[in-house]
Amino acid sequence: MFLLVFLTHNTHKCFLIKNTAIQPKKGLLNVNADKLVIGLAGMPGSGKSVVVDTAREMGYAVVVMGDVVRQETLKLGLELTPQNVGKVMLQLREEGGNYVVAKKCIPKIEEQTSSKVLVDGLRSLYEADIFKEHFAKFSLVAVHASPETRFNRLSNRRRSDDPAEWKVFHERDMRELSVGLGNVIAMAQQMIVNDNSFEHVKAKVKESLMRIEEKWLK
Repeated sequence: MFLLVFLTHNTHKCFLIKNTAIQPKKGLLNVNADKLVIGLAGMPGSGKSVVVDTAREMGYAVVVMGDVVRQETLKLGLELTPQNVGKVMLQLREEGGNYVVAKKCIPKIEEQTSSKVLVDGLRSLYEADIFKEHFAKFSLVAVHASPETRFNRLSNRRRSDDPAEWKVFHERDMRELSVGLGNVIAMAQQMIVNDNSFEHVKAKVKESLMRIEEKWLK
């Protein structure tokens, strides 16, 4: 069993997550060996958009898992606030299981014309596991940045579901960690630390993606 400790803004506190055993999945299609699929994970505001933009430049199609949750939120007639989107995310998993968002993304991945697909927004090892079982060429990439850096980025980004206050930001972090995001980050094959200039980070992204391509596309 894997145990991961994430420090909060208050350094004397910590948040513990246990990675429970992953159960066999039902109803999966045959394994797809044609597409290279890269799962991207990172805490809110860590800089996943840099990876997404760079991947697109390298010929990757992009599927955003968060779009599934946002679409479900709108279907319920709810405003796209951090609280509403977070509640719908938890509700989806409670009603449809830990694999529900990943399952909804599989057809979106398969319909992409590109042979390389980046899946943005993995939040649990359950999701990584279902992608790994469905796509033979699957790897995980994670992005990391400090809480202060992430909060400032989100405050400046001002997307409708971005937190404007530290308390809301912290609550969102805890919600993301509660579904297993920290474990996905810990198990990534490539880790990108986004604490430098844009050009430096972009070069690191290219290097990480090329390493994965060298592994799978020999």
